[in-house]
Amino acid sequence: MLSNLFSKNKAAKHELEAEIQQKINHFLDAYRSATFPLGFLNVCESLSMAMIKKDLVIEALLPFPCDGELNDIAEQLTELVQLPVYFEVNYQVQPVRQHAIKGIKNIIAVSSGKGGVGKSTTAVNLAYGLIAEGCSVGILDADIYGPSIPTMLGLKGEKPTSSDGKLITPLEADGLCAMSIGFLVDDANATVWRGPMASRAFSQLLNETDWPELDYLIVDMPPGTGDIQLTLAQQVPVAGALVITTPQDIALVDAVKGMAMFEQVKLPVLGIIENMSYHQCDNCGHHSHLFGEGGGERIANSAKTQLLGQLPLDIRIREDADNGSCLINENSTGELAQLYRKIARNVAAQLYYQLDMRSPTTPSIVES
Repeated sequence: MLSNLFSKNKAAKHELEAEIQQKINHFLDAYRSATFPLGFLNVCESLSMAMIKKDLVIEALLPFPCDGELNDIAEQLTELVQLPVYFEVNYQVQPVRQHAIKGIKNIIAVSSGKGGVGKSTTAVNLAYGLIAEGCSVGILDADIYGPSIPTMLGLKGEKPTSSDGKLITPLEADGLCAMSIGFLVDDANATVWRGPMASRAFSQLLNETDWPELDYLIVDMPPGTGDIQLTLAQQVPVAGALVITTPQDIALVDAVKGMAMFEQVKLPVLGIIENMSYHQCDNCGHHSHLFGEGGGERIANSAKTQLLGQLPLDIRIREDADNGSCLINENSTGELAQLYRKIARNVAAQLYYQLDMRSPTTPSIVES
């Protein structure tokens, strides 16, 4: 009698687990977002589920980092199946372009057609956003004439070392590996360098730094579209580029020039990030579009690229940059931190969808 009861309970448990797994599979198959426009299961390279005590643990292998969105998905699944659901994920980021720089999988250039649009601030917060999403990241300050990364990382005055007398050991700030000409020479000296001299210095910084194993290296490019920018774009094995702009018409014109420059050197533009899109009133929450509205979306549509995100004009962003702190680390659950993390996910996803051979959007060769 007890044996029959045990068998029935065991069978009922298996039936319940199968029903839960079916619900989850159906949800994940139908799930769509900016990060997963073709569905979650379409990019998931492996998936398994297991009941561990009273929790359902989903193990997955994904091609780009997206911790923040997986947390949201887990919350929705927890509500759906009325059980605590957790993800245990391995990210298998692969290089989309072959190069000889040891330790670095993918190089992403962050550029702007003009100065003053928040390029360097966006580059730093994007780097920290990618770290928060689950991958290893470095940043290289290619803005030879005005290196601001040391200040933004709280490393101003710090000097890198070398363990072998050949390669420079990069500095580190809250998990972000960094190298800048500002660590090696005074700002005033760098600003008077001529183009070839600046290009040579940057090439040395890139190739003679002892980079650790990095999924992404963010390169903060000098503003503008002149010879130095063209030279750097051609010298560096960049996987893809981001263009930072504001909604202001004059900034948009320069952003279009920046995209044209990358097209000239056959460098894919992953998308546009619109900075200073609006100012949110502290009292009532109203959005004021001080520099215009919808400009980033218009030029993204015109260039057939992606608008990866819109960032507000917020004093906290400026204060953190000046103080050498990062808002993503200072307030990881805050609205601004979540905006940067979402943009970071979009960047990583677009690099995969546009350029990774594993992507479901990659055309397959069919023999006739």
